[in-house]
Order: sequence, then structure tokens, then C-alpha cells
Amino acid sequence: MKKLVKKRFRQIFREIHSWTVVQWVMALIYYILIWFVYLTSKKDIDGYDILKKYRNKPAIFVFWHGRTMMLSPLIAMAGVRGYAIASARKDGRAIAKLEKLFGLKTIYGSSSDDGVSALRKGVKVLRRGGNCLALSPDGPNGPSMRFHDGALYFAKMTGAPIVPVCVSSSRPWFQNRWDRYLLTKPFSIIKGSVKEPVFVDKNTDIKDFEILRKSLENLMVKQAYDLDKNFTDFKVEQDLTPDNFKDKAKQI
Repeated sequence: MKKLVKKRFRQIFREIHSWTVVQWVMALIYYILIWFVYLTSKKDIDGYDILKKYRNKPAIFVFWHGRTMMLSPLIAMAGVRGYAIASARKDGRAIAKLEKLFGLKTIYGSSSDDGVSALRKGVKVLRRGGNCLALSPDGPNGPSMRFHDGALYFAKMTGAPIVPVCVSSSRPWFQNRWDRYLLTKPFSIIKGSVKEPVFVDKNTDIKDFEILRKSLENLMVKQAYDLDKNFTDFKVEQDLTPDNFKDKAKQI
């Protein structure tokens, strides 16, 4: 009986959370809270000049799905304007409203839902010039910290560079979910890293394409681990999806 009540409560909550007005209210609340955390924290961003250099140029900013919280105000302060790739599902549309408050428009689609449409729209945006794309190469369903090749296709088809971005903090709370989403507490030290742009030649063959994909994945994993080890011994696991994370939790 207790399980049925919990299940019904979760269903009701998900239904209410899908309402547009509720999503906008929640987005505004999160927006205020995120800015409060950001403004009360000390920032130390390595490569911030790279972020500013490409704020008005075609570029593909990539970051792990679990590190978006402090990236939103960071790119807003750098004056970055462009588009974010988000899932067309309910959760993705809720996140899109929050990103819009931070100045990013939305292209809906992912590897699991209408990815071809997202690729077509993203290419059009980059070729038009003056806008960036922001996306998580391991989202929205993982596996965690595994670089899907969507960003590489954007880069290959448009000539826009891929720019890996990551943040960590001195007062982290890694949520108990597949991507170990990092919530930063107020009055933290926020350390960030913006790597040198990576270009993909339009004539890159399948073999070199995979080598480059793996190289970018390794770079971004190391980027995250190097930032985290300044503050914690915790290591975010690779290869977790929502489903296998739940299965793993049940076995504990």
C-alpha cells in the first residue's frame, strides 16, 4: 500500500511539473538560486579568455551532463549567446526554460529523440555565424562521461571548433543519480577550465573520427577529475545510465 501511494505521488508530481506555468515558476526560482550561489562564491577560471574569444563566433561548447549548474552563469557573464541542445522530453523542456533565462535559445533533440532534426538545425545555426552551440556529449541518458559523437558531426560539417568546459567547487554535493549532478553550495570556491578549441577536418575518415572522439572523451574526463581533486577524493563513475544506476542501487 505504501509503495502504491509513493508511486501515485510521483505520478502526480511529474504531471504537475509538466505544466508550462509550473516549469516557468521553477525555472525562475532556480535562476535566482543559481545566481545567488555564483555571486557569493569565489571564481577561478582557467582559460576564461577562450570563452570570451568565442562568445560571438561559431563554436561548440561541450560539458558533462552533471556539470551544468555553474556553467550557466559563467557563460552568461562571458557574454555568450547562442543555442543549447536539449531533449524534447518533459525534463528537457523544463531545463530549456531555465537556459532561456540565461540567454540561450533551444534546439530540441538528442541521440535518443529526433537527433537528425537537432543536427540539421544546429548546423544551420553554426553556418549562419555569430552563435555558439552548447551541449552535453553524454546526455540526456548517458552513459555518464562518455562522449557521443554529435558534437564531432557539428564540427566536421561546419568547421566550428569544439571547446571543452568544466567546473568544480569546494563545497560540492554530488547527487545520487546516474550523472552525479554537481550542486554547488553558496560561498564556495568555483574552479573552472576552458580547454583550447579542437577542430575537425571535413575529410576526417571513420577511423580518425573515432580516435578523435576517444581523445576528446579522455581529455574531458581528465579535465573533470583534475578539477575535482582540488576539493574531494570522490570520483564520478563512467558508463552509468539512469537504468543501470537504479539496478546498481538495488543491489546495495
